[in-house]
Amino acid sequence: MSELLGASTCPGPGEASHPTPPLCAKFREPLTEARFQQLFGDAEPEPELFSGPAWSRHFRQWRQRARACWGPGAWRLLLARLPLLRWLPHYRWRAWLLGDAVAGVTVGIVHVPQGMAFALLTSVPPVFGLYTSFFPVLIYTLLGTGRHLSTGTFAVLSLMTGSAVERLVPEPLGGNLSGIQREQLDAQRVEVASALAFGSGALMLGMFVLQLGVLSIFLSEPVVKALTSGAALHVLVSQLPSLLGLPLPRQIGCFALFKTLAAVLTALPRSSPAELTISALSLALLVPIKELNVRFRDRLPTPIPGEIVLVLLASVLCFTSSLDTRYNVQIVGLLPGGFLQPHLPNLAELPRILADSLPIALVTFAVSVSLASIYADKYNYTIDSNQELLAHGVSNLISSLFSCFPNSATLATTSLLVDAGGNTQLAGLFSCIVVLSVLLWLGPFFHYLPKAVLACINISSMRQMFFQMQELPQLWRISRVDFAVWMVTWVAVVILSVDLGLAVGVVFSMMTVVCRTQRVQCLALGLAEGTELYRPLRESHKLLQVPGLCILSYPTPLYFGTCGQFRRTLQQHLGLGEGGKETPKTDGPSDAVAEPVRVVVLDCSGVTFADAAGAREVVQLASLCRDAGIHLLLAQCNASVLGTLTQAGLLDGVTPEQLFVSVQDAAVHALERLVRDSSKGSGIQEVLG
Repeated sequence: MSELLGASTCPGPGEASHPTPPLCAKFREPLTEARFQQLFGDAEPEPELFSGPAWSRHFRQWRQRARACWGPGAWRLLLARLPLLRWLPHYRWRAWLLGDAVAGVTVGIVHVPQGMAFALLTSVPPVFGLYTSFFPVLIYTLLGTGRHLSTGTFAVLSLMTGSAVERLVPEPLGGNLSGIQREQLDAQRVEVASALAFGSGALMLGMFVLQLGVLSIFLSEPVVKALTSGAALHVLVSQLPSLLGLPLPRQIGCFALFKTLAAVLTALPRSSPAELTISALSLALLVPIKELNVRFRDRLPTPIPGEIVLVLLASVLCFTSSLDTRYNVQIVGLLPGGFLQPHLPNLAELPRILADSLPIALVTFAVSVSLASIYADKYNYTIDSNQELLAHGVSNLISSLFSCFPNSATLATTSLLVDAGGNTQLAGLFSCIVVLSVLLWLGPFFHYLPKAVLACINISSMRQMFFQMQELPQLWRISRVDFAVWMVTWVAVVILSVDLGLAVGVVFSMMTVVCRTQRVQCLALGLAEGTELYRPLRESHKLLQVPGLCILSYPTPLYFGTCGQFRRTLQQHLGLGEGGKETPKTDGPSDAVAEPVRVVVLDCSGVTFADAAGAREVVQLASLCRDAGIHLLLAQCNASVLGTLTQAGLLDGVTPEQLFVSVQDAAVHALERLVRDSSKGSGIQEVLG
């Protein structure tokens, strides 16, 4: 490679060192792509890597994966799919066990009332919320990669599931059901809810098989936060009838929030004073306790379990005062001990609930992965998004056999687990022990718990989601586009519904990405004096612009959505308008005279990919430049873009000597050509110094 190095002049001992333009002192010859591959490329490409038809490659890949299921490969596969085997042998028993035990018991105590409360939000009996607070937590402890993640019942999923349950199994118009009829209605609703868990779990397992964990990047942070914040408002409004003791049917579909508000305002004179008093006292106790837990989280050894204190006080008060019989206060009733016999959900319901299972699966995955990523970044460990798909898919699928409804990671209990000192997934095991003790022995103590108290627990658990709106001013300062995504998603969730709002948010978020690629401007570059750096001419008037040379940077993918703008922009810069009249556009000083372009360098470093339409535009550009007598040079094309352009026929109009590894190399070649061919060569040398 010695031929690359040229003679360079260095200042002597007594000479001053002055910055000289690097184009005047040639250090090496300009490198084309072909020359670079000769000097630094691989000796031989691997012919078998991409040879053969696609089905043959996929067959070889699956065969290699099948071989990994025997011998040492089976153990590696087991380690990859059962994270418990990786972190348990390295568990620090003395340092972590106490923190995990305290955090697990604390979260388990909160799971009990919260699970029953979210079961009512799902339109199923409270005991099924306890089941959903047990089985999914146990399964995630074995399969999950989020060390600080707490799973179980989640308000947003409960709201989405409850809307589907109410639509598929509506309550009779009369509303006066006997005990047997009520049990039959509840059984049908439990079947639908467990079928939704089965369907969403199966979808997540399918996504895991296809390795679609990368889809989490399409559910951006503004979309997820706006979704949960808007759903929190739905939860608040849906719990108003229970707070006021109004036996109103649940509103579903679009505009359900406003329909519920109208129904509550209409029926407000018929509200129950007893349940209204219980609700007011419950909120007066819960809200200050939660505020104390937040403000003094560093001083408290463990958060105050306000929910369980409220549940015990309300149960004792209702039992001693006979509020259920004297004032017709709605209570939880009998919680059956133990577990139901496991059974497969009614698969006949799957076609009806498939449209509801998909948004539930997406929300489960998005919330869980984003929440796990937050704490993984905070505590310096990594999560596997595909493994999270497996964990939550298996969790929902298996728990549906025990009549559980859809579940995911939860914001409130995850924050509580971290504040209480949780360190690993082992905290989930202690949480399961608390819930199991309630299911086996302590269930009768919750018989007289008023349902209005559970509604208050639902509302108070939304505190963290409501406070996400405090981030809007900062989001406005950082990115107006993300602010617009947040607001559009939130408005869609509030006005339409949670699942439709999610769809609107994702589509709008993708549209902003597409629109931003179409609004990228093609920049003319100039040389910074004394360096080999090329910067946009609009940044400084001190940049050198060589007459007859145009260096353009197009920093966006070249696909069907941008190829039209690409063509119009380059025609303006190069003066390739109608009739071939050359009126080149200049980004330099306003008083600069636009010289006809003789050589153009197109910097492709920002073109991350190109499709067929974009590649054809580059081929047509090369043809137009050749007809107009303009020498076209391409610089810094990545391998994918260069391969697409080659397949589109670029080399029919452009020789390999016109493809360069960098803008600097292309510019050196362009200047040499201008000096050699142009009658203004001496003028160009004067511009360069």
